[in-house]
Formats: sequence, structure tokens, C-alpha cells
Amino acid sequence: MSNIIGITMGDPCGVGPEISVRALAEMSPQDRETTRIYGNLATLEAARTALDLAVDLKPFVVDLPVEGAPLPWGKLSPVAGDAAFRFIEKAVRDAEAGVIGCIVTAPINKEALNLAGHHYDGHTGMLRSLTGSKAAYMLLASERLKVIHVSTHVSLQEAIRRSTTERVLATIRAGDAHLKRIGYAAPKIAVAGVNPHCGENGLFGTEDDDQIAPAVAAARAEGIDAYGPISADTVFHRAYSGGFDLVVAQYHDQGHIPVKLVAFDTAVNVSVDLPIDRTSVDHGTAFDIAGKGIANHGNMNSAIAYARKLVSGAAKRG
Repeated sequence: MSNIIGITMGDPCGVGPEISVRALAEMSPQDRETTRIYGNLATLEAARTALDLAVDLKPFVVDLPVEGAPLPWGKLSPVAGDAAFRFIEKAVRDAEAGVIGCIVTAPINKEALNLAGHHYDGHTGMLRSLTGSKAAYMLLASERLKVIHVSTHVSLQEAIRRSTTERVLATIRAGDAHLKRIGYAAPKIAVAGVNPHCGENGLFGTEDDDQIAPAVAAARAEGIDAYGPISADTVFHRAYSGGFDLVVAQYHDQGHIPVKLVAFDTAVNVSVDLPIDRTSVDHGTAFDIAGKGIANHGNMNSAIAYARKLVSGAAKRG
């Protein structure tokens, strides 16, 4: 398997080009040789100028055309949305072909993406579609707290509908397999409840008893060290304090809020259960500061480090 990391630079009008260039510039020569940026060279050169860096980008860029590049920083644009899609599509095809070992995605703008006719709810749904996968799960990983989600970019009403026994069990299995892959021999997994106090024996809803508890029981019957449902107002603190290796969150905000509270600049977004590996920054395009050379690239560095861990693990298995 290839040990090359492919960074998709994200929306050309956002901070993705800047954080990609700054991360590349700070790498050791050895790491730089195993890195490629899928994007537009003219845009990346504009980002390099904004950052006042002297790094030679050309050898490390898979250059894809963007009409009018470099586009104005910080502006919503369907041209940029289409470009962001094409960067990802090319990286996916190269990952499938074994040209690169893992994709690291810089942020895209969902509105720009949809204006360009690419109707996805974000990276995870797009990657699932491009690879023909039946399922993909979003896992947020930080040093002391890791969370995998049963659902993400849907309404709260739809999220509750999606917390079925089958889907919760599939999410537990995906999280367990991923943690084992990165070195946890027997991950201890907590499953958050969907209702306050897990429904308080039916007083506040029966979904926890009827849907989530059976999934946890089924996971335990398979040999997975799963616990729950556990009230969401305590489970994340318990995991952060070392009580659990992973929390299964029932919906987007339930999992994102605690991770972003404790690891806003370092958490990594990982796509689990795809046929290719992908990590990502866990922030948006930040149009308000794009092109100013002040975007924090710490999150990108963390995503790249996690990608190298995945590539190394895959190489050892191979």
C-alpha cells in the first residue's frame, strides 16, 4: 500500500489552501516527499504569498484547473464548490488505485458544493457515494476523547428516527473495529442515550429502552466491550477522564459539542468503514479570515499525523 498522504485543499476561497501550504512547509523533507496536495497550483501559490513562505509547491501538487484562479478569498462561489468536489474525486480515484494511502481533507463549503450541483451533506456522504459504500461513520478523535456518530447531518427529528437497534449496533461495530486497528486490544465503548437520563424508565421517552439497549446487548454478545445506554450528560466526562475509549453519540451535536469543547484545534475527523482511508480537519472554511495568512493549521497537522498512523498500520497488515 502507498505511504503517500493526499491532501485535498478544500474550497479555493476558504482557508484550506493556506493550512495545506503551511503544513507542507513545516514538514521534514522526508514527510514532504510522501505528501501530495490535490488542488489548484495558482490558488496554492496565492496562499503561499499570503503566508510569506518560500516553499516550492510545484513538485508536491496534483494541479487541477479552476476557471479564474485564484478566485477571490472569502467569497461563496459555485466555481469553488465544483473545484472542491473535483479535488476530492481525483484523490478518491487515486486512493482506490493505490496511488495514495490516505486522503486528508481541508474544509469545503456545503452551500458552494450544492450551488455547483453536487448535492451532498458533506465530505462523509460524498465519499460514501464516490466509493459506492453502503455506510460510513464520522469519528472525531482527540487525545482524551473519541466519539463516533450514529447520524450526523440530518435534522434532530430524523436523527432520533435513525437511532434504530440495527444502526446503533453497526456504529458500535465500526468504532470497535477502528480502535482495534489503531492499537486498542479491547476497546471499552460507551453508548450515549438519546433522551434525558436515558428516558428515566420511560418517563421521557422509550427509545433508549426499546432501541439502544438491545444494540448494546447484541454488541456484548459478539464480544465487544460495550456499555449503555448511558446518560449523555455524564458519559462524555467519564470518557474524558479515562473511563471509556470511545463514545457512540446518537446525533451530530451530541458528539461534536464535547469534542470541540475539549479539543477544538486538535480533533481529527475520521471516516470509518469506507474502502479507503480519510481523515480531515474538524473546522469550516472560515471565509472571514481566508487569504489573511492567519488561519491556525494545528488541526491540519493533527489530521496528517492521524493519516500517517493509518497508512503505517495498513502497511504493517499488508
